[in-house]
Amino acid sequence: MIKRLSLKAYGKINLGLDVLRKREDGYHEVRMIMQSVGIYDRIDLFRCEKPGIRLSTNLHYLPANENNLAYKAAALLMDEFGVQEGVTIQLKKFIPVAAGMAGGSSDAAAVLFGINKMFGLGLDMEQLRERGIRIGADVPYCVLRGTALSEGIGEILTPLPPMPQCQVLIAKPGISVSTRTVYEKLHADRLTPEQHPDIDGMMDAIRQKDLAGVASRMGNVLELVTLPEYPEIGQIKEMMMEAGALNAMMSGSGPTVFGLFADPKAAADAYEMMRYGSGSGIVRQVYLTGFFNRKEQPAD
Repeated sequence: MIKRLSLKAYGKINLGLDVLRKREDGYHEVRMIMQSVGIYDRIDLFRCEKPGIRLSTNLHYLPANENNLAYKAAALLMDEFGVQEGVTIQLKKFIPVAAGMAGGSSDAAAVLFGINKMFGLGLDMEQLRERGIRIGADVPYCVLRGTALSEGIGEILTPLPPMPQCQVLIAKPGISVSTRTVYEKLHADRLTPEQHPDIDGMMDAIRQKDLAGVASRMGNVLELVTLPEYPEIGQIKEMMMEAGALNAMMSGSGPTVFGLFADPKAAADAYEMMRYGSGSGIVRQVYLTGFFNRKEQPAD
């Protein structure tokens, strides 16, 4: 019997994000290259005799009830399989919140994995991904992790070879951006061919382990909405490029920006500048990390 599990829920960035159209059900059809990074939330699960789900977090402003995706993930499986025991979830957040890095979705994916293992539910990874889409569009990818093409509303996933490692600088300004509002303001039917990122070319570059080729094809159509409204995002991109990034881009619907660096010293200098120097007035949170690839174990 498993009484305790410790899990890592890794954040993600979008190396490429294209929106093809808005569907009749209100969802947007996307085509994205997703990549896990080395920033993660820590989740500890404790099996309890007393029925129910108890959730605590290290951030006072996050909900600790059914409005938290980690709680929803536990409830989804425990209700479906009639689990009579209870679980305590301790969530320590390190991935920036509301930042376009799928922190909440990754937490939910880790809890799905953990509840399945702890209570011996017998679901395989594909079955976990199928249930994840009920919680959020990014959850199926967060179950898979690594490098992947994401299509549909995020539920159609094609694993790709792992990205070649490099330094990834991640910076979040002190603003929040509503994902729903960004998508509502994007007019996918008016995008020109030049505005769509070269997703196919990026996949070819990934297969060839061509880091520069990937960086040169980075693109996010949601920047068409966010950059005019939030100049801080553009400023951070410019700072990263001036500091030597191969390229820099907003992740997801923002406001987090990431830059890819082939030179570790340039990346470290850029990190110091954004944390303590001229960039510290704009940047609220900054991290220097790398890619997390699927060959590494999903749980510790």
